[in-house]
Amino acid sequence: MPARSTAVARPAWWTTRRRDQAAGYLFVTPQLIGTALFVLVPLGLVGWYSLHEWNVLAGTFEFTGTDNYRQLAADPGLPGVLRATVLFSVGLVLVNLSLALLLAVLLNQKLRGTVVFRTLFFSPVVVSLVAWTIVWRFLLQDNGGVNGVLDTVGADGPNWLRGEATAMISVIVVQVVKNVGLNMVLFLAALQGVPGELYEAARVDGASRWTRFRRITVPLISPTILLTSIITVVGSLQVFAQIAVLTQGGPGNSTTVLVYYLYQQAFQFHHFGYGATLSVLLFGIVLALTVVQWQMRRRWVFHEQ
Repeated sequence: MPARSTAVARPAWWTTRRRDQAAGYLFVTPQLIGTALFVLVPLGLVGWYSLHEWNVLAGTFEFTGTDNYRQLAADPGLPGVLRATVLFSVGLVLVNLSLALLLAVLLNQKLRGTVVFRTLFFSPVVVSLVAWTIVWRFLLQDNGGVNGVLDTVGADGPNWLRGEATAMISVIVVQVVKNVGLNMVLFLAALQGVPGELYEAARVDGASRWTRFRRITVPLISPTILLTSIITVVGSLQVFAQIAVLTQGGPGNSTTVLVYYLYQQAFQFHHFGYGATLSVLLFGIVLALTVVQWQMRRRWVFHEQ
């Protein structure tokens, strides 16, 4: 009898692995499209506009090369703007993170009424930013509510939004009170994830409260500290509504931060090309600070060491 030929079955092309890969690509495609349309394309357009002088009123769009960047390097008002930006960002980050961690530690105690206080501190986060700032603008006026409270105890408060020092402090405080609840909740969630056995062992060994906080709490919540620091730093460099409503960059230019200066150049003075150049500068600063913070995580973050 002739030998029976045995056909080798080909493996199926549409395998389980390919189906899983296709499903993964389908899930991430909307995010990739959104990132391309609303992040990458605008970034490219900003870089392109920074090489042009765009006069919307005259309807002209002229290529100027690096003229806007040379204007940026020679801008006499830019050092003061960067100084105000640094003061605002440093003050906001230090006060926000310190206060948020302090509130989280206090609310993490087994005390009565912590739910009420947690809600009270978090409620400003969900309030409209513009409405919140308008209310504080009235409170901080010379005859506003803050000075009214000070007057009841015999103190004469200043016009908070008209003094160079008090205006910056006021803007920082308003922003801190608005957003400290978000970092507080993040810190509180991290604190509740610290094993209680570690505190018991340290207490048995005679460690003080400060030692337990420094040696146990801070290292174990360091990933959350890194996350909140990055979020707060980036947010501090993007502040606009508070400056526009409270001080309009004044008095003088004492509260004119980089984002508000960008707005003035582009939308008040109609220098859209130079405004785009300032946007490139802001993007570079945010990117550099984020990269530095991320690279230093091996020193800060306990789980990366």
